[in-house]
Amino acid sequence: MRQLWMKADPWDKDLVTAALESGADAVMVPPENVEDAGRLGRITIVAPGGDLIPGDHVVEMAVGSAVDEEAIVAESRKRIVIVKTADWRIIPLENLVARSDNIFVEVETLEDARTACGVLEKGVAGLVIAERDPASAGRMIRELKCASSSVALEELTVTRITSLGMGDRVCVDTCTLMQEGEGILVGNSSSALFLVQAETLENPYVAPRPFRVNAGAVHCYTLVKGGGTRYLAELAAGSEVRVVSFDGSAAEAVVGRAKVERRPLLLVEAEGRLGKAGVILQNAETVRLMQPGGGAASVVALTPGDKVLGHLEENGRHFGSPVVERIKER
Repeated sequence: MRQLWMKADPWDKDLVTAALESGADAVMVPPENVEDAGRLGRITIVAPGGDLIPGDHVVEMAVGSAVDEEAIVAESRKRIVIVKTADWRIIPLENLVARSDNIFVEVETLEDARTACGVLEKGVAGLVIAERDPASAGRMIRELKCASSSVALEELTVTRITSLGMGDRVCVDTCTLMQEGEGILVGNSSSALFLVQAETLENPYVAPRPFRVNAGAVHCYTLVKGGGTRYLAELAAGSEVRVVSFDGSAAEAVVGRAKVERRPLLLVEAEGRLGKAGVILQNAETVRLMQPGGGAASVVALTPGDKVLGHLEENGRHFGSPVVERIKER
């Protein structure tokens, strides 16, 4: 997940407030203002005496030649490097990004930020927002967070729906009010996750609960912050999950409660680009899988041949992180 830092050096209380309100990952402040920043809210502080110490955890380096590039790459093996120059757009960022995953760049405009994010497709590891107007800087952070988070979704074709016995399933109640067409990704295998819609729709049985996703059985994987996975049984208050829309846009949401209850279950099986996929969900009308175009189908009404949305990965997972090895899950 790309880091977004706000530069409030020289000190500007309003900039730090904007950083907190927009969800910035860190603020850079003068050493004499570390306590001032800490009093405004909990956020990573980059400063002598802060959480990340310049010289120890992060350095700023200028680039103007191939020699500078070599020095930056070598330094980035030990700590974060914020690359600076009078005109950053002439920096051979491609060379640095290709050789290091620890390159940050300072930007003042949204256009420059987007360019840096697109270098060699993966982009820089972090951005330092140097815009001095708090409203504009906060807006940049929010737009970049939305733009930098997306998940590739593909069509899956339902092949079979099987009623199972009783089992433990997890309702994930988030601190976010989700919209129609949004939910979280869940699957029996980390290589195939189904998009389960939040309880946003009116129905004759229960009132809408747009903060909730009736996600699936306790063993299922779900996608979390940074692209990793966790078992639904591991989620608790304070965990973070990825909320994904039918168009692939994604954002992080904080879990307020993970509610485990014993309920009747069913197995939904489907075929996709990588073969068979499956997910075990509660057998209830209010549990819905997202479909191409933004529709949602109740699991009790699914039939073979129906199309649903999922996220597929060719690699397996080890403790939630992708690994390249032979793994079979069934």
